[in-house]
Amino acid sequence: MSALARHLRLIRDSVIQAHTTVKSHPLRTSLGALAIFVAVATMAIVSTALDGFKAYANASAARTFGADSFVVAQVASSGRISRKELERRLQRNPQIRRLDVRFLDRHAGDVVLYAPTALRNGEVSSEGRSYDYAAVSGTSTELASIRDLAIVRGRFFNEQEEARAAQVAIIGAEVAETLFPGRDPLGRTVRIARRGFVVIGVQAKLGTSGGGSLDRNVWIPLPAWERTFGAAPSLQVFARGTAPGVTEAAEARARTTMRARRQLGPGVEDNFDVLTPDAARNFVFTVSQRIGLAALPISLMALLAAIVVVTNTVLVSVSQRTREIGVRRALGATRTQVTYEVLAESSIVAFAGGVLGIACAWGVTSLAAGASGLPLEIRPSTALASLAAATLSGLLAGWYPSRRAVRIDVIAALRSE
Repeated sequence: MSALARHLRLIRDSVIQAHTTVKSHPLRTSLGALAIFVAVATMAIVSTALDGFKAYANASAARTFGADSFVVAQVASSGRISRKELERRLQRNPQIRRLDVRFLDRHAGDVVLYAPTALRNGEVSSEGRSYDYAAVSGTSTELASIRDLAIVRGRFFNEQEEARAAQVAIIGAEVAETLFPGRDPLGRTVRIARRGFVVIGVQAKLGTSGGGSLDRNVWIPLPAWERTFGAAPSLQVFARGTAPGVTEAAEARARTTMRARRQLGPGVEDNFDVLTPDAARNFVFTVSQRIGLAALPISLMALLAAIVVVTNTVLVSVSQRTREIGVRRALGATRTQVTYEVLAESSIVAFAGGVLGIACAWGVTSLAAGASGLPLEIRPSTALASLAAATLSGLLAGWYPSRRAVRIDVIAALRSE
């Protein structure tokens, strides 16, 4: 028999013997497995939560800005800015007007597509019901090409409706549910600032972004918005490249055009802001990285505590089996066999705890995903990494007890009761 075959047979026999020992002491086994269970569940839940947070941030940025789009605005930021910085930007950056947008359009070439947007929060009502804090946005037809507005019923307004300032509206899911519960909103009239707008489209439920609901939107043509509310103090301009893969070129064209419009010389700071989805994603990535730095020590501490518990349970097992180990040594069992059996016992306990921990984490994340709407799903790589960590912990936990086991004095062990 080759050395490899003998080694594999030794491992198999050790696992069988360890399995018998584990089954014969269920309480002791359960205590060790419980410690690993808690540690692995903690690791898997933390890792899955961070992955879900990042995925949600990416999806949220795509819903808010568009997957490959960006925003040109008087002031725009991916995170909170201080009051002092906000005041500085408002003083430094001129408002973006219609003339600025026309200049951008005139020099867009075949690289960039622009959609000027004005926003005002206000009441939207219909048939005795009202939605108090709707985000009423006036925009252009191009917005539907720049962003995925997720219109599940109806359509977006067209160029002719925009040109004649048609009083038509696309409403968010929350607005639709509030104003028209159990009814089809299409073709019905909503009132905005005492003006009637016919609903021609309804958005799907989008959730939240940055703590704000994306389902309270009402989109109307910009000329109709200006007739209703007057000229906006400053416009936000959504933009994207006219073809896939030209986002950087489109952003560079927009920035260069705005600098030319503002007559900014070389080296002069921009007096406008450009916000990209990457900026929002990088902000969230930084936040999740900081959370991960705090979560990592917690997971490691839980794992270390589990190793200590498993070590103690296996030490108890070795102490209770002192006479058995002495008899087996006297009958010819080698130090290697004893070592493998102890390591196999601790590994089985840890692996069982790891499997239960993954199952618990799967249940917890599934419930959390259903309650929060976050994309929380344990990835196979996370499950495998957690099981590998559990098994490695079992090996580490069994190392010291295995050294104790092979150092048992055979004569003394045979005399023990």
